Amino acid sequence: MLNIYKNRWIYAAVSVAIILVGLVFSLVGGFNIDIDFAGGTSIMINLGQEASKDDVAAVCNEALGFNVSAVQPSLDNPNEMTIKTKNLTEAEADAVIGALKTKYSLADDFSDYSISTFTPAYGKQLAGEALWAVVIAVILMLVYITIRFEFLSGLSAIIALIHDVLIMISVYAIFRVPVNSSFIAVVLTILGYSINNTIVIFDRIRENQRMAKKETFAEITDKSITQTLGRSINTTITTFVMVAVLYVLGVESIKEFAFPLIIGILGGAYSSIFIVSPLWASMKTAGLNQRKKAMGK
Repeated sequence: MLNIYKNRWIYAAVSVAIILVGLVFSLVGGFNIDIDFAGGTSIMINLGQEASKDDVAAVCNEALGFNVSAVQPSLDNPNEMTIKTKNLTEAEADAVIGALKTKYSLADDFSDYSISTFTPAYGKQLAGEALWAVVIAVILMLVYITIRFEFLSGLSAIIALIHDVLIMISVYAIFRVPVNSSFIAVVLTILGYSINNTIVIFDRIRENQRMAKKETFAEITDKSITQTLGRSINTTITTFVMVAVLYVLGVESIKEFAFPLIIGILGGAYSSIFIVSPLWASMKTAGLNQRKKAMGK
């Protein structure tokens, strides 16, 4: 039987270390905020031929005199490119279009492009709606787990979810992953995925509690984790492989979604095994000791 509870502080320290590293990176370099949140200009253009995003970026950088934020090929049409950068004036946007026309031999009357401008207000609205979505999801999960198991189980699960989100945010800071609308999708996906393994373990804990006679909460936790470990690993590997394939074969926009999702999947599996159940056992043990002291008085 695994001895997870005894080493719970070591597992917690690993998570804290990763989160602290992410905090340092976020304070020193900040986050790579995309125009979805920071505001800016997006140019979508059909070049009529396949082109390297690096070549397109180089043309745009030379035309503007500064580096654009990102160049992404379209998922549907390899000839289409989306160029994202800070707010451009009309003259700057025209300069980019003109440079691309020259580079890729496009006609003078070429018009297969669109220019969109995003304001920071749009990003604030998007972030606000995302925050509300996360809060509502967390509250509903807490209610569900409390009804199905108990409040301490729900509280432990929510703390583990916060852990998973912080780990993922640390990855965004450390690896400079663009924070855009896919960030919201990643957060919500991780919240839904991570809670799955946690519920399976709590379900086994509840069953073992019913049959336990003199076992402590720590022993029940270790026993339950050991019994469900194979299932947790198999589920994680299956999901990990599929997302890893997306990362390897996907275009840049897919990779920006898949990479943090991979980390979130691994972090969620880690928290469900090494964080949430030992945390539950610690709170149950502390509550039991308090009741014993109260009775002793």
